Amino acid sequence: MTEARPGDAEASRGQSQVGDTVKDSKDSNPAPEPAVATPTVVVAGGGTAGHIEPAMALADAVLRLRPGARVVALGTERGLENQLVPARGYPLELVPPVPMPRKPTVDLLRLPGKVLNSVRRTREVLDRVGADVVVGFGGYVSLPAYLAARGRVPIVVHEANLHAGLANKVGARFAAKVVAAAAGTALPGAEVVGIPLRQSITKLDRAALRAEARRHFGLDPDAPTVLVFGGSQGARSINTAVSQAAGRFAEAGVSVLHAHGPKNTLVVQEFPGRPPYVPVPYLERMDLAYAAADLVVCRSGAMTVAEVSAVGLPAVFVPLPHGNGEQALNAGPAVEAAAALLVPDEELTSDKVAELVVPLVTDPERLSRMSAAAVGLGHREADEVLAGMVLDQAERRGR
Repeated sequence: MTEARPGDAEASRGQSQVGDTVKDSKDSNPAPEPAVATPTVVVAGGGTAGHIEPAMALADAVLRLRPGARVVALGTERGLENQLVPARGYPLELVPPVPMPRKPTVDLLRLPGKVLNSVRRTREVLDRVGADVVVGFGGYVSLPAYLAARGRVPIVVHEANLHAGLANKVGARFAAKVVAAAAGTALPGAEVVGIPLRQSITKLDRAALRAEARRHFGLDPDAPTVLVFGGSQGARSINTAVSQAAGRFAEAGVSVLHAHGPKNTLVVQEFPGRPPYVPVPYLERMDLAYAAADLVVCRSGAMTVAEVSAVGLPAVFVPLPHGNGEQALNAGPAVEAAAALLVPDEELTSDKVAELVVPLVTDPERLSRMSAAAVGLGHREADEVLAGMVLDQAERRGR
């Protein structure tokens, strides 16, 4: 490791003096070994919760395995990391993002200059914090992190999707280690470890927390309950279809917890005497949301699929209709295992919700079978497995 932490020099000098004294007095006890400097791990995964949450789960695991380690997150001034990272207690360093234009525009001509500026600023951060290893999870902040670390600091790339993004494709070319959430990624030499998840998710006992969770959200304590969300920003198609089926849920005695997104509004008709339909902008406590639910209707981002499978929650996945089809691929293993159903976004209507979701959430035997199938999916120890790899790369650098 190239940079001593505060106190390292004093500790080193103290041990040297003790060793000299021991030698002079011809004491039979050997001199203590020099203290090993604690590593600094820099995680780059800003932009969306799908990039940030695995980075934070890894950070937690690093500190469990090496309590004296330091973890610093990279982000941009507009990313969701500005809320999520400080809330988890980790320092956040902001660098200029490098968004890639999707079409040939004047922005493409400005790209080299933006990349060079962002790499320079990121390199300054890596030098200042004394980075021993950089771990990237894709997204705008990962590309400058990879380029800044190249040839200076070991790089570990984590790819959550089968179709890797540009940043991870670049980073994988000179990474010391490339890992993936599932088999089949196109990144060469990728080792499958799963997606790092918080222990509040991997160790969640849904049944034990159910009563507390339903009280927390103001849900009916006994009614079948559907959890609905569309990612950190919500999903308009899911919001519209599910909320318009509120009457059908009420008639069937079903309660709904619906996270519609902080920038969206959701007005739902109340049905006195029926289980409540509870709309919320955002779910701060996903563990309690999962514990409260019997079924989830949601997008199928890689992080979401991993969490839903880990807690054994039956799902109706509605893949994002844009992009390269990666969300449908993410849902594939759960659907094949009969742990989930898949509904294309264009087919999701209030009638579809009434015909599919209402009968499913009121069928406890089928839900039980789906839940058992979900538990067998995923990699619950991915956070500590990846943390071990990251710490190993940091230690190799220090040798």
